[in-house]
This record gives sequence, C-alpha cells and structure tokens, in this order.
Amino acid sequence: MRNANVALLQLCSGDQVRDNLAQIEQQIKQLNAGVKLVMTPENALLFANSAAYRQQAEKQGDGPLQNAVRELARRYGVWLLVGSMPLISRENPELITTSSLLFDDQGEIRARYDKLHMFDVDINDAHAHYRESDTYQHGQHLTVVDTPVGRLGMTICYDLRFPALFQALRAQGAELISVPAAFTRVTGEAHWEILLRARAIENQCMILAPAQVGRHGPTRRTWGHTLAVDGWGKVLAENADAVAALKVRVDTTSLQPLRQQMPVLQHNRFQTSLTAPSDTLSSNQE
Repeated sequence: MRNANVALLQLCSGDQVRDNLAQIEQQIKQLNAGVKLVMTPENALLFANSAAYRQQAEKQGDGPLQNAVRELARRYGVWLLVGSMPLISRENPELITTSSLLFDDQGEIRARYDKLHMFDVDINDAHAHYRESDTYQHGQHLTVVDTPVGRLGMTICYDLRFPALFQALRAQGAELISVPAAFTRVTGEAHWEILLRARAIENQCMILAPAQVGRHGPTRRTWGHTLAVDGWGKVLAENADAVAALKVRVDTTSLQPLRQQMPVLQHNRFQTSLTAPSDTLSSNQE
C-alpha cells in the first residue's frame, strides 16, 4: 500500500535474539517512507522459555535488547512498538513482567505496558499446558499514549478476551488499540478474528494486531493472520501466514462520525475497574 502510515510485522521469532532482530530489520527496510509507526508481535525479540526470559529481562531504559530496538527506530526514523519483551517489574525488582514498549523515532521510550492477564490455560495441542504466571508478574497499569497516527491504547495477546480492558482504554481516549499476539493455532483458528472485530465494534476503535506465525521450538505453533480492523469492524488488511509486513493506512478521522452517530461510550451504563489478582492494582495514563 503506497499511502500506508502503519506497518504490522508478522514474525516467526525463536530463541536467538540476533536472528529475531535481523528478521525485524529486514521487514522495516522494505517499508515505504510514509510509514510512521511499526508494530511487532508478542515475543518479538525472544520466543523461548521461562529460564531464557528471566536471564534476558532488562530494566526499563537499559540493556542490549532495548538498545538494539532504539537503534532501529533511529536508523529508520519510525516509531517502533515492541509487542512484548521481558522487563524487570516496576513494583518488585525480584520479579519480571512481559511488557510492550513504544519507542519514538528518536529512540526514546514513550510508553510501557505490562500484560495484565496471564495466559494460564490448557489447550488441546502439542504444548498443552500454558502457565505465564509461573514466569511473569501480572501488570498493574493501563497505558494510553499519543502517537503520530493517533491515540494508542496498549494490550497484549490474551488481554483480547477481556472486553472491559478495551472499554477502559476507549474511556481514556484511545482511537487505536494494539494487540501484539502469539495466539496458538487452535485458539487462533477458532477465535482470533472474531475477537478482534468484536473489540473494534464495541469500542469504535481501530484494532492493530501484529502476530507470530509458524513453529517456535518443538511444541509451540502460532496462528499468524496479522489483522487491521476499522472502528466499524471491517477488516482493512490481513496477512495470513507470510513472514512479512502488513502495511495499512490509519485515518482516525473516520471514527468521529461513527462515534457521533452511535454514542456507545455515553450510553454505556456499566462501569468497570482494574482489580488485583493478589495485590492492589491501579491504573495510569501515559
């Protein structure tokens, strides 16, 4: 797409950081000059195991993973979203979070979001048992941030199944919502597109969902199908299974008449708030 201003990278990341970074850079190199914001999927820099995530976890603003991403953002002059990477917890330095970081085109961190909902489920696939909370602390904050293409609310993967989070982001002014993901093949085939379109329709926001695709180690398989959805729930573009960038044109002016004609935010009679799995949680706006 010649007039694209956003690129959603579909990756097949593994346990070698250098290879993952090379894959990201190769896709960014091929983008047109009009692209302002690049998004990568969950586990973009490292798709491995609990021990590797703990070993590679960095303090926000410092470390080789963040330095590499910072350099890419500067070199190519784009805002760059890391779908997720392991970071030292903001609340307890003994714990880590799986976190999305947004870098501007100067390589500065503009926002951080720590995944709120841990993927602790059993799936009928080769991996079978998924227990993110064995590795990560639950996130404790909401994140909404201004970008060159609109006001962005941030989520990660399994968060997609919790509509109240998306409503809270809309209430804080989100026009776009990122859903970097590594959906399993089983759950992706059944639910991925349906959930993305539902969240877009419910909140009259554009949903941008870069995804992992393919094989990651002996048991992990991801669904791919990177998607961009408009505020009416229409799929603007999709990349089913190619390891390549999906380029889209994001225009948030299309949301205004939709929100005026059907003011669901004002009509909503339910108010929800972030609750704690164990500790008291709070929300913040960045």
